[in-house]
Order: sequence, then structure tokens, then C-alpha cells
Amino acid sequence: MPDIDKYLSAIHKNEGSDLHLSTGSPPILRVHGTMVPLKATALSAEKVQSLLDSIMTENARRNFAATGDADWAYDLKQIARFRCNAFRDRRGPGGVFRIIPNDFLTAEDLNLPEAVLKLCTLPKGLVLVTGPTGSGKSTTLTAMIDHINERRTDHVITIEDPIEFVHANKKCLINQREVHTHTESFSRALRAALREDPDIVLVGEMRDLETTHIAIETAETGHLVFGTLHTTTAASTVDRIIDQFPADRQAQIRTMLASSLKGIVAQTLCKRPSKGRVAALEVLIVNNAISNQIREGKTFQIESGMQVGRKEGNMLMNDALVQLVVDDKITPEEAVHRSLQRADLIEKLSAKDINLSHDED
Repeated sequence: MPDIDKYLSAIHKNEGSDLHLSTGSPPILRVHGTMVPLKATALSAEKVQSLLDSIMTENARRNFAATGDADWAYDLKQIARFRCNAFRDRRGPGGVFRIIPNDFLTAEDLNLPEAVLKLCTLPKGLVLVTGPTGSGKSTTLTAMIDHINERRTDHVITIEDPIEFVHANKKCLINQREVHTHTESFSRALRAALREDPDIVLVGEMRDLETTHIAIETAETGHLVFGTLHTTTAASTVDRIIDQFPADRQAQIRTMLASSLKGIVAQTLCKRPSKGRVAALEVLIVNNAISNQIREGKTFQIESGMQVGRKEGNMLMNDALVQLVVDDKITPEEAVHRSLQRADLIEKLSAKDINLSHDED
């Protein structure tokens, strides 16, 4: 057994999410959002490199030698899979390992809103799950694909870097492809997917203009496409997509996006009062009014459009945070900490007679 396995097992044992190996520091776990050092001596550069080498794939080893960065997946039998990243910094080599439980959370476990589940029934269109790194995007997308797998009889192709949660065929046929292992790039695999008779395509990351453009085209040509972006709100997601393109192409992309975009789930992870974390979800369901706002370049009006369209399942992040406070799933202080519009959130909490500690007010 590689020495690193005992550290990876510690993530599972301590209900953590990540293991950090850094030259000059002891191994550190992220447990319920907090960094917790293990009781161990500081790691030398040679020790970190040895730990990384023991589980690196050949492809990851080449990339790390050439660029100083590498991504791969590692399967620790009967424990979990791990999404692995190796890097170099001023001290030496380092690595971060995200646990991917063998038993992933279902849509019911996550209590996904009905409006989000309805997005899984669409015949075609673009659905995006967004949020900062570590916000649970992969968990939400996996639950949505599993929901589809149990209810539809379709062909699903996923393009990931690396493959995280592994899906068994239930009612659907699911082909999972890993970038740099099974295909050269997201854009190449996405273009090839059109010749592979898919009904649903999941793009693990829309990280460049070409991938984004093909994803929108794929959604327009009668497929259901799921993708992720590192954006924090629904409105900023629309802006980020459009701003990727040169100015002379933006009008065309707005028109394509207005017809293909069906929904955005923007999320952030909040700490529960005792232990564990819960996701707050901002949900945008694109109706005719919002579609027109996208087409006309009036994305600043999307937020007000979401407020008007609440009956269709639209939910602003602050409203989601308030609901979590009302349900005693998070504290008012945690809600304020996670909010991007704190004055508005404090006002909404006050309207429900929810008081904040003096430090947060």
C-alpha cells in the first residue's frame, strides 16, 4: 500500500473533503470547510514528491515534469475515488486530493428544488451549474445525471477532466470520457460527440471559447447539454459566456444563447451550525422575458426578471440563504458571510425578525 493511502483514508475517516500536501507543512485536511492539520511532521520536498509519484499516472507524470501541473484520478479500493492535482510552488512540490465518495448523493439526498429536477426532463437546451471551486457543482451535476439515469431511456456522454463519480447504466447508456486519457480536449470530444448518437452531453468544464461555442451549438441542434462555469451568480454567468467572444460575434452568441439556454443553477456551500455543509442554490429558469433580456443585451435586468418569475422556480441567492436560516440549516452569520449582497440579505433577515450578532451587523 502506498504511504499516501493512509492520508487519503484519513479524509474518509474524518468526514473531510480534501487532503493538502505541501512542502514544509504537515498533511492538512479540509473538514466541513475548515483546514485541520494532521498530527504528523512537516513534509520535505523529497517526501511530497515520493507520495505523488506513488499514485501518479504516466500521463500525469509527464505533464508534471513538463509544466509543473497535473490532474488525474486515483481509486482507493473500498474507500473512494480521488480527484488529484499536483503542482509546484516556491517551497517545492505539492498536491491536493478531493474525495469522490463511491456512493454519491442523489437528488433526493440533496433536496434539489422541483424546478431543478424539471431541467432534467428537457428534450434539448443548455443547462449550467456554476459556482466557485469546491462549491459542490460536481455533486449537483452527478445527482442530476443519476436522476436522468433512473427515469429516461437515453444515451448520455460525459466529458470530464478527470472522471469523478462513476455511473452504472440504469435506464440510460452512459459513456464517460476522460480528457487526456480517452480524448485530446473538451472541444475535440464535444465535436466528436455529435457523431456518437447522444441525447444528453455533459461537459465537465466550459473552459475555452471553442468548447463554449460547440456546447451552445450542440444544445441548439436538439441535444440536452449540461456544463459548468466558475461564476457566482446566474446573471454573471450569462455575461461571462458572452464576454468570452470577440465583440463582432457577441450579437450572434446572444441570439444563440437566448434560444438555447434553459436554466442556470449557481451555488455556494455553507457551513451547518454543528457539522457538515449544505448548498444554497440560486436558480434561473429562462422564460420568454429573460430570453429577450439576453438577446437584447440587457443582462442587468435578469435579477428583476427572476424576482418576477418566482412561480416558475426562479430563486435568488439571498432568498435561498434566508430560507436556509429559517430552516435552521445555517446561522444568520454564515448566511451573511456567503452573500454577495450583504445589505440586502440583512434587510431580508430583519424582515423575518432574525437578528445578527453585533460583529456581522
